[in-house]
Amino acid sequence: MRPGARIAAAIEVLEAILNRYQPVAMALTDWGKAHRFAGSGDRNAIGGLVYDALRRRASLAWALGDDGPRALAIGAAPQALGISAEAVIAACDGAEHSPPPLSDAERAGLTRDMAQAPDAARADIPEWLWPSFSAQFGGNAVAEGEAMARRAPADLRVNTLKSTQEKVLKALLPFGAAPCPISPIGIRVPPPSGAQRTPNLQAEAAFQAGWFEIQDEGSQIAALLSGAGPRKQVLDLCAGAGGKTLALAALMQNTGQLYAYDADRNQLKPIFDRIKRANVRNVQVLRAGDETALAALGPRFDVVLADAPCTGTGTWRRRPDAKWRLKPEALAARQAEQRSVLERAASLVKPGGQIVYVTCSILPEENVEQVAAFLDAHRDFRIVPTADAWAAAGVAGEVPESADGRSDTLLLSPGRHGTDGFFIAVLVRSA
Repeated sequence: MRPGARIAAAIEVLEAILNRYQPVAMALTDWGKAHRFAGSGDRNAIGGLVYDALRRRASLAWALGDDGPRALAIGAAPQALGISAEAVIAACDGAEHSPPPLSDAERAGLTRDMAQAPDAARADIPEWLWPSFSAQFGGNAVAEGEAMARRAPADLRVNTLKSTQEKVLKALLPFGAAPCPISPIGIRVPPPSGAQRTPNLQAEAAFQAGWFEIQDEGSQIAALLSGAGPRKQVLDLCAGAGGKTLALAALMQNTGQLYAYDADRNQLKPIFDRIKRANVRNVQVLRAGDETALAALGPRFDVVLADAPCTGTGTWRRRPDAKWRLKPEALAARQAEQRSVLERAASLVKPGGQIVYVTCSILPEENVEQVAAFLDAHRDFRIVPTADAWAAAGVAGEVPESADGRSDTLLLSPGRHGTDGFFIAVLVRSA
């Protein structure tokens, strides 16, 4: 397909997403089924263009003076397809399968200087969230927003129960794999540029053999900081699909006892196949939603990992459509769930044990403010400074500096660390 046809296809998909509220993956799948002549390279390029348009929706809308599907696709096309603005103008010639010619405003928008745009637009952050976002990152807020609007790499965690970083790096050498900057067991595959294909790493033999799991470096660091180790009693309270469960099992070297629990059966379903592939043997998966069985375990745990439900603002590089769907009432609902998770975690930690509170959010309302409220209500808990938790866990390398400048908790971000946005706080119960 010519660039003009790819732009027209992206407009069609964005129309389904923005005006008919269809999920991105479904909209792309439906388009592919209706246009079977499109090859895999074309579908990949169209998907990249759609996602890039959603990542940069606010800045593109400001530059082109329109936030409709056509403006977003045209504005994102140069970067997403790896072509010049002049090539985009030439591609939109009104010929068959190409968009109609660009207006003067659209032509100007392709090269408009963003220096005069409002900060929220430059950062591609919803206006209603900008006060909280800018308060969190201060003078780095625009740069952090811009980092969140770029494509994310594929981060992998080496499964030390079955392989080594050296072996996995060798197996993935064709993809440009390199060690992660912070995690000693992490590997990073760079994101595709322009219309390049996104590698299907799950199709690789090394993945099928259980040598690695796809897991953002920030999530790996949360598991590393947990303090989980051999012969300990550990609970993954909000296990979801089991990514952190598997990381904890590897840290425990398949010893001790690791419980995995989640209230959502559908979220928990993939964990069983993942456990088998990773050769994990010390995990007991509790029945989803069985709070009675969970409560019956009692305060026995050395570590409770509380990866609480959150707005997912830290994952906007990978799920850009969620950025624009988030509403204030959803934030309030997640905060209530976080308070409930922390209360449940507190009831299951033994004296001297610790809660590791984690979110994939960069909003202070879900992070430091929740921790402060919990500590006010639970005087038998205290916070463990990040450097102390890092040393106690025996993590190799230097302690990363928190993106918010704090030393008691750790905020990871795309702009500062190259990870997704993650918040980690270690809370120890008095012995």
